Amino acid sequence: MKKDLEIAQENQPKHILDIAKHLGLTEEDIEVYGRYKAKIHLDKVSDGKANGKLILVTAINPTPAGEGKSTVTVGLGDALRAIDKNAMIALREPSLGPTMGIKGGAAGGGYAQVVPMEDINLHFTGDMHAISAANNALSALIDNHIHQGNALDIDQRRISWKRVVDLNDRALRKVIVGLGGPLQGIPREDGFDITVASEIMAILCLASDLADLKNRIARIVIGFTYDRKPVTVADLQVEGALTLLLKDALQPNLVQTLEHTPAIIHGGPFANIAHGCNSIIATKAALSLADYVVTEAGFGADLGAEKFLDIKVPQLGKAPDAVVIVATIRSLKLHGGVSLANLTKGEDLEAVEEGFSNLQKHIENIQSYQLPVVVALNEFTDDSQAEIDLVRSLCQKLGVESIQTSVWANGSKGGLDLAHAVVEAIDKSDQVFSPLIEVDSTITEKIDKIAKKIYGASGVTYSKEALNQIKTFEANGWGQLPVCMAKTQYSLSDDPQLLGRPNDFEINIRSFVPKIGAGFIVALTGDVMTMPGLPKVPAALNMDVDAQGRVSGLF
Repeated sequence: MKKDLEIAQENQPKHILDIAKHLGLTEEDIEVYGRYKAKIHLDKVSDGKANGKLILVTAINPTPAGEGKSTVTVGLGDALRAIDKNAMIALREPSLGPTMGIKGGAAGGGYAQVVPMEDINLHFTGDMHAISAANNALSALIDNHIHQGNALDIDQRRISWKRVVDLNDRALRKVIVGLGGPLQGIPREDGFDITVASEIMAILCLASDLADLKNRIARIVIGFTYDRKPVTVADLQVEGALTLLLKDALQPNLVQTLEHTPAIIHGGPFANIAHGCNSIIATKAALSLADYVVTEAGFGADLGAEKFLDIKVPQLGKAPDAVVIVATIRSLKLHGGVSLANLTKGEDLEAVEEGFSNLQKHIENIQSYQLPVVVALNEFTDDSQAEIDLVRSLCQKLGVESIQTSVWANGSKGGLDLAHAVVEAIDKSDQVFSPLIEVDSTITEKIDKIAKKIYGASGVTYSKEALNQIKTFEANGWGQLPVCMAKTQYSLSDDPQLLGRPNDFEINIRSFVPKIGAGFIVALTGDVMTMPGLPKVPAALNMDVDAQGRVSGLF
């Protein structure tokens, strides 16, 4: 069986100008990055009327067995084109952290990929570097302000802004900066997040245009004064410089799939520690250029889809017309109690039915928003027909169609049934999107509803620090902002060991991070980290490049 990278390298992409022309874009509308990548100019993005149908792809809680959400997203886009629909795809940009860590590449897989795969998974068009540079420039400017006399009376003990790097590097979670004497700055405790957790990333993905980007950056709260008053980027007067570093990164990136379906890949916040959706600019651009747009939200529906629906949709101004939930027989077995080592050792209907409880919860959650749902059962060769039939039967009892897909192995041909089912679900639906969260509810009311309605928790507990922070936020007028939950992706709870559909558990809020520029408050639950670590055997150990520049080891 060929590896993903081998399949991608054997493919011959079309010139990106040909992809752009298919969308009605001229050479003047894009900025070409080589033969197969381009950025779409912001003036062209803002001109379009976003009338397309939006399809959100999400999944059950992810497992080490792999669910293939991005692969299904790409395959569905190709399949829609194969049934003569004017379709395109809108995805997030991969981070070097998981690419070189445990996950590997994030551009789809098999015969359902976006290309150029190597570029997308590595430096692409430099967006991640621009975000990192803007974030770290702000850190440097904060420390310089303190070193040069601290006119704003910034309390260096209460600086919340962290530096970032787009890698998994646990050694940088907590650091001391400014050591070495008076000429090296003022010593203080600092830390690093991964770039995709940066507020700059969230702002880039939620901004509507360049002016909005600058206004949001100006509102960033970097810490507090000795009098406990918030200090913003506007107070430092550097929003213009930071926006300058991001002006090109704000333009969405145009690429293609192996089957030449247009794809926009732009922005990449993680869903377990950020809001998990690609940029609003990219989604609006796609909706203005195509009749059907397939997008995804990170990790399971309890994270990515919830944030898409409760944080992105109000700012996008459009809800999905249908939602696809990706599952596999393997992942259902794992949620049903089968160990990872035994997932391929024969049929186990009891485990499939037990693990279905996880899928059922995600289906119920999406249905609670009054959105049509289709389940994509991503096939593996060791799935038995009886297991597949069981899942279909259980889905039917919930009023949901389960469609077997094989896009990894067969490209668009393996997704035709799914494409037809999604189009039919959109055409038949007369439901009206019903938000979960009331806009004027308090921080604790929002968290309580997400924890109980989406996760199935019995309640929520708060640390003393978190309760004190809520008082500060309310005093500063931030008490009604949306809440972005930072939680393990592996469980509906905040304990990654509780698989399936746990009950009688509490969500534990240990602290908050105000992201006022982005427009939400991040709630840190359990032991979730905003700077991941590398596994014992990182994917980077298998990566190489030969003397001719040919990449190997990405997957």
